[in-house]
Amino acid sequence: MGVFLGYIFLGLSLAAPIGPVNAAQLDKGIKSGFLHAWLVGLGAVTADLIYMLVVYLGTIHFLEIPFMKAFLWCFGFFVLVYTGIEGLVKAGNIEADMRSGTDSLPRSFFSGFLISISNPLTIIFWIGIFGSVLAQTAASYSTSYVVLYSVAIILGLLLWDVVMAGIASSFRRLLTAKALKAISVISGLSLIGFGIYFGVQAFRLLFL
Repeated sequence: MGVFLGYIFLGLSLAAPIGPVNAAQLDKGIKSGFLHAWLVGLGAVTADLIYMLVVYLGTIHFLEIPFMKAFLWCFGFFVLVYTGIEGLVKAGNIEADMRSGTDSLPRSFFSGFLISISNPLTIIFWIGIFGSVLAQTAASYSTSYVVLYSVAIILGLLLWDVVMAGIASSFRRLLTAKALKAISVISGLSLIGFGIYFGVQAFRLLFL
């Protein structure tokens, strides 16, 4: 049981570092509430599951092809910059957004999914972390334990999703409109910053 809880904590640790998904969750939670922020995180977890499956099936080498790397860097650049600019534009209308709740639930889910699936750092993350965990567990335990500990990691990711959605929706209830706008602007700028970093990496891979 202690090992299982340890892998849940590992999942929490993997999800906790500040990145584009957390920034998007914060922005969405402020504007649209808990459910939308949770769905952004759920979309990201779905992308994580796909990469976990890719690592598990041993097909990760396909994503290490230079063309695929360049494509993902470029795709991540466009997704993050677009999402960040959209967040900045909507920051000025945050009070209207909070009243109307114009964003659809599927859109929240797919924004989280696209941000995560297009992030090459997510691939590197899962190769390094889950790949090593998979190798260590497979060497010491049966396949059932590999599945069990993978589920524990997923539970950790889902738990962090709920925590982040709760934090974002709490900001929405507790902070003033001016403070919410400031946080939304910071979130949008951070997404653009991550996007520019992705764009630089794509340029270096393609032209240097």
